[in-house]
Amino acid sequence: MLDYLNNMLGKTGLPPHGFCLFWDEELVWTHVIADLVIGLSYFSIPVVLALFVLRRQDLDFGWVAWMFVAFILACGATHFFSILTLWVPAYGVQGLLKLFTAGVSLLTAMALWPLLPKALALPSPAQLRAANDSLTARIAERDVALAALNREIAERSRVEELLRQSQKLEAVGQLTGGIAHDFNNLLTIVMTNLDRAARLAEDPRLARPLAHAMEGAERGARLTQQLLAFSRKQPLAPSAQDLNRVILGMTDLLDRTLGSGIEVALDLDDALPLVVVDPVQAENALLNLAINARDAMPGGGTLTFSTRAEAGRVVLTVADTGVGMPTAVRDRALEPFFTTKGVGQGSGLGLAQVYGFTTQSGGEIELESAEHVGTRIMITLPAVEGNWNGDG
Repeated sequence: MLDYLNNMLGKTGLPPHGFCLFWDEELVWTHVIADLVIGLSYFSIPVVLALFVLRRQDLDFGWVAWMFVAFILACGATHFFSILTLWVPAYGVQGLLKLFTAGVSLLTAMALWPLLPKALALPSPAQLRAANDSLTARIAERDVALAALNREIAERSRVEELLRQSQKLEAVGQLTGGIAHDFNNLLTIVMTNLDRAARLAEDPRLARPLAHAMEGAERGARLTQQLLAFSRKQPLAPSAQDLNRVILGMTDLLDRTLGSGIEVALDLDDALPLVVVDPVQAENALLNLAINARDAMPGGGTLTFSTRAEAGRVVLTVADTGVGMPTAVRDRALEPFFTTKGVGQGSGLGLAQVYGFTTQSGGEIELESAEHVGTRIMITLPAVEGNWNGDG
């Protein structure tokens, strides 16, 4: 092997290739320019391949690219030696270089043929785009389903919370209803006897104490009526009513109750169906909501009454721009006797009466509130179907 290499490297005495071309300038320089361009191109291509492989470490057949780099560099070198042998007869070195190039070419070809089936099995850019589009569509469908699931979970949580609140208020209502009923009977006896004593008393000094006693008994009676309303045990006189007319009929009273610092805004549905409610209790409920809103807006604000028809129901919304309620207060706002006001400033029965009126009228009540944002109370009542005759 060493003898062969020495023999190849020791080849001398041969004429350069240009001699074979009779040193024809056109032929010589044509070969020079062609081999130079080919050689430079061959040296440029491997640089691109090498940079590509180095930056794309995820390629499955990156090692084949390195074989191409070696093969193409060797091919480029043979073209540069072709230029050299035009003037220098280094045919032995050129032959060894071509032999090396042949070996690298053969190895590359041998490596490529087994890879052909695997390369053909690789997805095409069009297939990859289609797969990516399909994946994107599935992700979008999943996102839509996930959003729907999240909405369902949120709605279920809201309904469960309303159910817990309703069960809690139902239990409190049963307790307060029983107490209020018995207390109301006692007050009736007290008021009857006070009235009789006032008529029979001959001493004028008893008139004033008896009057004060009667006032206290009447206040107690009003409280028991509110408790009975909350517990849905208060006798009602329901009739078909237009809530818009009820609201419009109270505007003067609301203006006097709220004062000049609070603006009353109305957003009433002109095509509102009738509802079956006790008009007196409906007015009391609206007045209680207005008073609560007034107390929540000490610096003034806007109180909005709005109505709308919705799939066999009538929705009354009362919203204020007041201080709002923290979560702990909001969760207990409908309970009887619960109040954040000072002693003697409120009975804590205003919203309880609204709750009792709503549920006794076959409706639902929902309270939304956030601190520094305001409070919104939505009362949903069943709309009258057909001609209501007062029997149910």
